[in-house]
Order: sequence, then C-alpha cells, then structure tokens
Amino acid sequence: MSMPTPRPRLRDPLHGVDPRARRWWTTQALLVVSGPMLLTAAALLVLSLLFFPGALPWLGPLLLVTLVLPALGYVWAMPRWRYRTHAWELGERAVYAASGWFWRRRRIAPLSRVQTVDTVRGPLQQVFGLATVTVTTASTAGDVRIAGLSDADARELARRIGDAAQLVPGDAA
Repeated sequence: MSMPTPRPRLRDPLHGVDPRARRWWTTQALLVVSGPMLLTAAALLVLSLLFFPGALPWLGPLLLVTLVLPALGYVWAMPRWRYRTHAWELGERAVYAASGWFWRRRRIAPLSRVQTVDTVRGPLQQVFGLATVTVTTASTAGDVRIAGLSDADARELARRIGDAAQLVPGDAA
C-alpha cells in the first residue's frame, strides 16, 4: 500500500510592497470606512447630548461597541495585515502576486499570456509616491494587480514584464 504524495505548498512571492503602502492603506481606511463611522458616532453623541440627554447612558456604550471600536480596529489592523500579505515576483516565465488582507488571493500569470501592462497612480498614491501595476492576460480569471509599489519600482517592474513577455514564446493553440 503506497502513501499518498503530499501536495507541494506554494511559497510566498519574494518581494514585498513599499513600506509607505501602510500609510496609504491607513489613509484609505480613514477616508472610506473608519472616518465616516467615527463621524457618525460623534454626530449621534452630540445630537443626543443636545436633544436627548437621557439616551446617553445606553447610546454611548452602543456607539462604542457598534461604531467606534470596529472603526479603530479596522484602521489599525487592515494596513498591517495587507502589508504582510501583499507581495510579488517576476520569474522567467510568469508573474506571481499575492494580495488581500481578509480574503487572500494568489495569482500566477504566464508571461506568454500577457496582453497589457498598466501603471496607475491614484491621487492618494501620488501623495505617498506609490503606484499599482496591473498585468492583463488572456485569462477570464482577471488581472494580476500589484499595489503599493514605489513609483520607481512600478515603472521598472512594468518595463521588465513587458520585455520578458516579448521574449517568451506564445501558446501554439
């Protein structure tokens, strides 16, 4: 009776994102999720204080549990987790990216399937000197996105992917 062969484990990509990505993700969290939650809690407390002071004994703890603590937890945890999981690697035949913070995603795209390589710098990314490289392939599974790179690293990576994709022979199918 033979033992089943263990499945090989996919190692993490070699290169992490720029450390400034943590500040970028923290700012995003404050602007999009945590900031509005904290403003809502503050507005409800002020309105309660002005118009319904009797509600403060139960409203304060309710807002703390439902808005304030989740908002602070999100703005503290999300950038750290994302920084640990976002990574990339460019090999001779494929580009490999790992991303996510709650739902983790790993994508390996063969260079022979690369159709376009885009570099995007949103307004917040520009403030932090960061960019995102998006590799579009002939796959229906979607693009390979590498977010949180420095501007210089993004330009160099896009150039290297483009050069490498030209050197890899395409599928004969």
